[in-house]
Amino acid sequence: MLTALLATWAIGLSPAAASVAPESPEPPPGPSAFTLSSSAFANGGVMPKVHECTSGGGNDPAKRNESPPLAWSGAPAAARSYAIVMRDLDNANLIHWVIYDIPASTTSLPQNVQHVYQPPVPAGARQVYYRGSASLWGYQGPCSPSTVNTYEFVVHALNRESLTNLDANSSTRTAARAISSASIGSARITGES
Repeated sequence: MLTALLATWAIGLSPAAASVAPESPEPPPGPSAFTLSSSAFANGGVMPKVHECTSGGGNDPAKRNESPPLAWSGAPAAARSYAIVMRDLDNANLIHWVIYDIPASTTSLPQNVQHVYQPPVPAGARQVYYRGSASLWGYQGPCSPSTVNTYEFVVHALNRESLTNLDANSSTRTAARAISSASIGSARITGES
């Protein structure tokens, strides 16, 4: 009986049904993830001393308060500009750096962005004045002499070419709020110092 059932089944199969269907083509790759990186340190790694503040006392020549080089990719296609906000996650999210109005054609920042309101590189960008242990435009490096803190860098893709509601008198908190409200995507890395 089993033999008869198998024979009936084999006869009932059409050649097309008996053959293995070809695999369907793989779907096209989706958009790549929005990522941020630095050639100075790995995500979660130790930031080199050159990026630490110079305002915390001491005379260590390795500490130069230079912003780290940053690069990003996979941003939303609708991005019209970028902004970067750096915070000390272990010190009440203290904002150490805000740079915004970075042109949409820009995908990286060099090391040591100039400490001025409108740095020459990247052209068109503006920085917020840091009021704290130092008073300067732009980047204020880690200043944690007795502890190791985690610093977060977030690049935001913005839906506007310029944050015209900000100016040279805007605070870091005001700037961070304006950036968050215009953000259409973000990527982050952290560094220890």
